[in-house]
Amino acid sequence: MTVRLRIALASIGVGLLVLGLKFTAYWLTGSVALYSDAFETIVNVASSVATVFAVWFAAKPADSNHPYGHDKAEYFAAVLVGVMIVLAALSIFVAAWHGFVEQKEVVWSPVGVGVNAFAALVNGAWARFLINYGKSHQSPALVADGKHLFTDVVTSLGVLAGVILVILTGWQMLDSILAACVGLAVLWSGWELTKESVSGLMDESASSDVLETIRGLISEHGEGALEAHDLKTRIAGRLTFVEFHLVVPGDLTVDQAHDICDRIEAAIREDIPGARITIHVEPDHKAKLSGIVVL
Repeated sequence: MTVRLRIALASIGVGLLVLGLKFTAYWLTGSVALYSDAFETIVNVASSVATVFAVWFAAKPADSNHPYGHDKAEYFAAVLVGVMIVLAALSIFVAAWHGFVEQKEVVWSPVGVGVNAFAALVNGAWARFLINYGKSHQSPALVADGKHLFTDVVTSLGVLAGVILVILTGWQMLDSILAACVGLAVLWSGWELTKESVSGLMDESASSDVLETIRGLISEHGEGALEAHDLKTRIAGRLTFVEFHLVVPGDLTVDQAHDICDRIEAAIREDIPGARITIHVEPDHKAKLSGIVVL
């Protein structure tokens, strides 16, 4: 079992713990805002389950049907999480409306408030870990899970402050307004997450910083070649696919050209873990005089 899969499985356990804590807080206070906060955690657990499947499937080696690997499975999971977040937001709006119509009194419970605050603390620590680990190991599914949890933390703290304000002022309507605000925040989170994941599925190019790094490495380590052009990249989970044409002198032997390619590939892989590189070697009359100049 890979480390990423263990982390994804641990997310389910953390989600179930936080879910229990938040529903306990709702049961103690009767706050519809805390109910909406707890309901969002159900989506957290469901998204963690989707993340486990995605991480497991993405780790499978390339095969004859998927010669480029299975890493894009993580983007599908992230899109699914985004859709579930939107559905959760709609359910929260329904709960907020019922709370507005019925105007149930919120009960002051120091234990309930404390339990909800502890749940937010647990979520915050785990969200930070998931985002940091996911970014450093290029796992979109773990980053998506972490960002969703971080949104949950922000809304939890806002709801908590609002519930205390409801109890102090006696303005029960504020409880339902807070629940609706949580729904809006969750809806925005789902939209942002889905948008980012779709970009990955559409073979979005690497960032400008990464492209500049690749150009520099080609120029620095391509001694013996003349230029490189038509550089293309795409991101697929933890993999970065790099493709370009390398122009070499026409009298260069195949072995000599291959040595140059090996040198460039080694430099790129060392600087960009998970890089998959394809180099098309061309003779000097194919030079475009507008690509990457080799130093």
